[in-house]
Amino acid sequence: MATLSPDGRWLAYVSDESSRREVYVQSFPGLPRDPSRGPGGSTALTAGGKWQISTEGGTEPVWARNGKELFYWNGAKMMAVDITTQPTFSAGTPRLLFEGRYERSRGFRANYDVTPDGERFVMVRAGEQEWAATQVNVVLEWFEELKRRAPPGNK
Repeated sequence: MATLSPDGRWLAYVSDESSRREVYVQSFPGLPRDPSRGPGGSTALTAGGKWQISTEGGTEPVWARNGKELFYWNGAKMMAVDITTQPTFSAGTPRLLFEGRYERSRGFRANYDVTPDGERFVMVRAGEQEWAATQVNVVLEWFEELKRRAPPGNK
């Protein structure tokens, strides 16, 4: 799960390199170069080239449209972190916004979004109960039924 900041300069992503999933941010495009390695530098991250944003686990990062806040899930908790990118990158302390049962992503993108003003979230609330089928219809010889209801040549 990776997402670019609104200005396209920062990449927020999830990694389990610390033995649990956490949210990180690094500059984009590419990794910061180490100028002490001569022209072109190296592809190794320099000190401060990557920042861990979450502190107790995190998934599904989403940037606020103004780029000054990053949201993520920590279990059933929606967390927010203040972000500063000028003159250098820094991240505040994660804070709890709300808790709740909401559908989670099963893919590579977050399963929620934030309104442009950063005041509301759009997400799907998880169902309180599973719905079981109360009736099953079995149609035998359905080709014959189809021919009867829609004879060939009729449009």
